Amino acid sequence: MRRNALDNLTAWKNSQDRKPLVIYGARQVGKTWLVREFAKNAAEAK
Repeated sequence: MRRNALDNLTAWKNSQDRKPLVIYGARQVGKTWLVREFAKNAAEAK
């Protein structure tokens, strides 16, 4: 499943002046899934 949040994280990663990442939200909305999917995609891109 492709999500806009993954695109936002990719833009954050590629930004020259990025700041620390904080992901917040309600319980059980997919925060952990999002971070794991982002990490998986970033590892595949290398």
